[in-house]
Amino acid sequence: MKTDEPAEAEEHDGLDAEAERPEDHAGANGAALDSGHEPAAEAVAPRTVAELPPVKRSRFLRLLYWVLWFGALPVLLASLLIWALTPQGGFELPSGAIGWMQSLVHAQPVPVGIVLFTMIEIALWAVRHQLPFARHAHPPLRSDLSPRLRATFERARALLDEAEMILTRHSKAVVRELTARERQRLRADLEGLREAMDRVPFDEEGFMDALARADGEIDVRLGRWRKSEVREYLEAIVMAVAVAFALRAFVIEAFKIPSGSMIPTLMVGDHIFVNKFSYGPAVPYSHSRVWTSMPPARGDVIVFAFPEHPEQDFIKRVVAIGGDKLEARNGHPVINGWEVPSCRVGSWSYSDYDSPITQHEGDLYVEYLGHEAYLTFYDRASGVFPENQGPYFAKKDEVWVMGDNRNNSHDSRMWFGGQGGGVPFENIRGRALFVWLSVSDNGVDWSREGAPVMGRPRLPPSAGGLERQLEQCLRSRPAVTEAPRPP
Repeated sequence: MKTDEPAEAEEHDGLDAEAERPEDHAGANGAALDSGHEPAAEAVAPRTVAELPPVKRSRFLRLLYWVLWFGALPVLLASLLIWALTPQGGFELPSGAIGWMQSLVHAQPVPVGIVLFTMIEIALWAVRHQLPFARHAHPPLRSDLSPRLRATFERARALLDEAEMILTRHSKAVVRELTARERQRLRADLEGLREAMDRVPFDEEGFMDALARADGEIDVRLGRWRKSEVREYLEAIVMAVAVAFALRAFVIEAFKIPSGSMIPTLMVGDHIFVNKFSYGPAVPYSHSRVWTSMPPARGDVIVFAFPEHPEQDFIKRVVAIGGDKLEARNGHPVINGWEVPSCRVGSWSYSDYDSPITQHEGDLYVEYLGHEAYLTFYDRASGVFPENQGPYFAKKDEVWVMGDNRNNSHDSRMWFGGQGGGVPFENIRGRALFVWLSVSDNGVDWSREGAPVMGRPRLPPSAGGLERQLEQCLRSRPAVTEAPRPP
């Protein structure tokens, strides 16, 4: 049975405090007191860690270390893994683990990317002292410490910090569970490790012995309150997954463009980010929002749940808001009797994604609506839409949308059996930001990287010859681009 002496009630950290005897300092100061004269003013070897020469570090190399190893490299490797695991269009997914992984990446590229990034960061952190420029990046330990001992020395520091944290957080439990002798032995081993770490000159063998004794004593005496290394890694990964899905639910989400209804603004195979904060983040599995910032502005490109089939996500451009009367003349929108101004850029054609031999030839226009100027395409060969459509009337708490590929878009004009329909506010996911990846059957299209969905329009790669005409249209922006109020 374990018993404790009454004197132990005065302990502060769960360990026995040892009395300090004056004679312990006699040996250290006796020589100076008995000599009767000042020591010689000559160079002497360092006797304490503070007297060691400082560790020289380069700010540039420290910045390079963190940017390269814990910024650029994890992002690059995670992006390459996402790209390698993204299934190619038109191919059946393989069975087994690879097929499951490709399906997961296809459905949730951003959360998977965050988890991969976190795992790469953990792996690099485990070997951080062996990476180039490491001595310039981490806080100086000792200038006389061998580079191969940096990781071990830092682990010793972490071990002492962990022991102090356990003794502080679980002080009562330590006193209750450990005998006075066990606590005294634990204190002695911890102090021995501290002394070995501060000893000058550094004794590598003595340090390793002190570290082994302290590590073993902490594991035996305090093991029940320690976190295992596996548990710490699992907690980091679980936290990364939780952060990834929280970001996806409330902040930003990735979507893939499956059709050509938004050509030329968005091409088939584009992967975009959508800002879910723009109109107020929606509460998952409900039709309410944390706060409301509605309606979207005319000209915004939004992602929303298709009103006829809410399980499908659509992306279109807002052209009319609640109370507006919307018409279309040859595909050009007319809001409250005011035709949205446009400027012809020139002729352009593109190949159909599903059938490359099918060519869509038509005209590119810059359209000006509100604060936005964006490209639209009018297919000459398409005879689906009549010359005049509408009028349609947008209800309160909804917006009407159109695709930028005006003659090849299943939008508000065509819904509900051709009667037309709007997008209720609760169906809106968020506002599109930019293209972060574009993948087609021909591989990655790097020219689409960073293409804005809103803001200054960017011509498709095959329409590069129309850059001059586009600049002229942007410079000749009309004075009035805001739709009048409904009568």
